[in-house]
Amino acid sequence: MGSGSWHMERRDSFKNEPVKDVEHVLENGSLSIIVLGASGDLAKKKTFPALFNLFQQGFLQSNEVHIFGYARTKISDDELRNRIRGYLVRDKGASPKDLEDVTKFLQLIKYVSGSYDTEEGFRLLDKEISETEVSRNGVDGLSRRLFYLALPPSVYPSVCRMIRHCCVNKTDLGGWTRIVVEKPFGKDLESAEQLSTQIGELFEESQIYRIDHYLGKELVQNLLVLRFANRFFLPLWNRDNIENVQIVFREDFGTEGRGGYFDEYGIIRDIIQNHLLQVLCLVAMEKPVSLKPEHIRDEKVKVLQSVLPIEDDEVVLGQYDGYRDDPTVPDHSNTPTFSTVVLRIHNERWEGVPFILKAGKALNSRKAEIRVQFKDVPGDIFKCKKQGRNEFVIRLQPSEAMYMKLTVKQPGLEMSTVQSELDLSYGQRYQGVTIPEAYERLILDTIRGDQQHFVRRDELKAAWEIFTPLLHRIDNGDLKPLPYKPGSRGPAEADALLEKAGYVQTHGYIWIPPTL
Repeated sequence: MGSGSWHMERRDSFKNEPVKDVEHVLENGSLSIIVLGASGDLAKKKTFPALFNLFQQGFLQSNEVHIFGYARTKISDDELRNRIRGYLVRDKGASPKDLEDVTKFLQLIKYVSGSYDTEEGFRLLDKEISETEVSRNGVDGLSRRLFYLALPPSVYPSVCRMIRHCCVNKTDLGGWTRIVVEKPFGKDLESAEQLSTQIGELFEESQIYRIDHYLGKELVQNLLVLRFANRFFLPLWNRDNIENVQIVFREDFGTEGRGGYFDEYGIIRDIIQNHLLQVLCLVAMEKPVSLKPEHIRDEKVKVLQSVLPIEDDEVVLGQYDGYRDDPTVPDHSNTPTFSTVVLRIHNERWEGVPFILKAGKALNSRKAEIRVQFKDVPGDIFKCKKQGRNEFVIRLQPSEAMYMKLTVKQPGLEMSTVQSELDLSYGQRYQGVTIPEAYERLILDTIRGDQQHFVRRDELKAAWEIFTPLLHRIDNGDLKPLPYKPGSRGPAEADALLEKAGYVQTHGYIWIPPTL
């Protein structure tokens, strides 16, 4: 990217910032990205690779950005760089330019070791940041500081307190300090509110970025464009035409050594209450007044506040055979590894339409998708009802695609019908286009100050209000998971619940991603 387009990019990144002298900030401001928990898996596998990709694409310039790793582990700068290196370029056939970029990127990284709950380490971190800012012709107070907490939530309050007391900008001349926090945001309504209050006492809501990486996925970000930029969806997207909506997350592997961690949360807290519920908001929300982040998030909150309490007979829980063989999982664990939950939205658009959220581990396939099933055609003159209903499917991963299942005439002399599809498969349609990783997009949004794809505090609260009563019934042992075999579809009762909710499965039709 040339210098002209980079300066345009930078200018755009300050649109939402209350700066007094934009040109001055652009000339003198530096960007410090601090990854806390730098020696952990999340940082190595997601955060640093995302930063590297942004660096490679020119969004992070080596003369402006510096990256700091902070953790308890006592290692040197070079030791951290060597730990990260293998995650930045995974292809064996990496080009010489890629390897050169890796070397340049790693030179931007410094490491500071310290505790998460004492000032000494954070004072040292602040000293390192300040010295680097000054050495890059930065002016005190004009710098931008982004703190990425790749840490367990239990240390968020103490880390945020240390950042607030030791590491924020000293003056308000247009620089900023922002905090990125990862899920899980609490375990229920009370703990989430407590966490929000503790962080909220230290930072303004505009400084807090609660990251849900599903909101950074290409096809999730496409939802608003699909719904509100295409005329033919507008009259169809309601209770008069849609029979049910499924939002599905399936993995074909189990907890894979994370059993102890997973057992604290379970599939509802891990996937449904956050990722799938966020997708539901985008599928169900009304058109926002504008694309301003607050207008979009206002509409998402309205959807969540319209969800009725979950009924026990519209929930199926499962736990795969062998889950408790993991030595880190309690012998009598009641934690579900599978769940199907029916949510009902009490408003004019969606009254009577079940939203079926389904997630599970150790199933027969790996995919995440949204499946909108339309009502039967009245007056079925072709006698094709048994072949299946029209469906609009958005495949989030893998093989990103969207396709419309519809009934057509079978080619030939007979007037017979068959199900086929209108298919937009990204791998075929957008050959050579690299779809960005969710974390790249969300980190760039954070640098730009765009909170559209992050979870607001009242949104988080409304989400926990929906699921907390159900989660407490599971925690208390009132609801038990049903056993299912690894590699299956999950408990048979889940399919029965889908049928009861009005979903009609298509038999004989299988979508096959087109080959190039």
